[in-house]
Amino acid sequence: MNTVLVQETIRYNRLLSVIATSLRELKRALKGEMVMTESLEEMADSLFNNQIPELWNRVAYPSLMSLSSWVADLIQRCDFIGRWIDQGIPNSFWISGFFFPQAFLTGTLQNFARKYSKPIDAISFSFHVLETKPDQIKQKPEDGVCVYGLHLQGARWDSQRKTLVDPKPRELFAPFPVLWLQPEEERKDTEVGVYRCPVYKTLLRTGTLSTTGHSTNFVLFVEVPTTAPPQKWIKAGCALFCALRY
Repeated sequence: MNTVLVQETIRYNRLLSVIATSLRELKRALKGEMVMTESLEEMADSLFNNQIPELWNRVAYPSLMSLSSWVADLIQRCDFIGRWIDQGIPNSFWISGFFFPQAFLTGTLQNFARKYSKPIDAISFSFHVLETKPDQIKQKPEDGVCVYGLHLQGARWDSQRKTLVDPKPRELFAPFPVLWLQPEEERKDTEVGVYRCPVYKTLLRTGTLSTTGHSTNFVLFVEVPTTAPPQKWIKAGCALFCALRY
């Protein structure tokens, strides 16, 4: 996990450095102390329109938020990384706070593989929905990680029946409970009583393959218990998201 933390810290520091440098340059350009370049002019227009400047987007994580919401989200992400650095590995992880959640998941599988001297190619996650709130988790699971911060579209989780159910009227997104990702060796996918729900970083549901072989938006499939046929949730477009538009 230390490698994941270092990589995330580097990415956020790079983003914060670009933000600080560009704001200083824009301030100087507005004072007439330096030339107002095209990129700085576009940045000023974006700030005025409450949009994320393209100069920042190039080094930032995927987001569909307005600038004001994005800044508040960035502060929460930096706080999450800062607490991890200051207080050590947390008992549960805010998966929405990762720049690259796929690397975090891969690191979890690698830790399990090293612990039990197993080939990582034979290890995959099993999924357990927990009814405990993130701040009530007092100790880390023996294997795997607990994650929170996901949002469900097209359905909601019924904590009493332990299954997916139809969303409430006018409810676009429903918070999803804490999820325990437990690594297992030679695990076979569950075919009955679950819906393989896709997890995306943003609401776009589209992405491209990066140089690492991972999608820029899709994260993984999560097996969510359901008493209804999976085809129902497929037609409903049911999916989990790390971040919304606000």
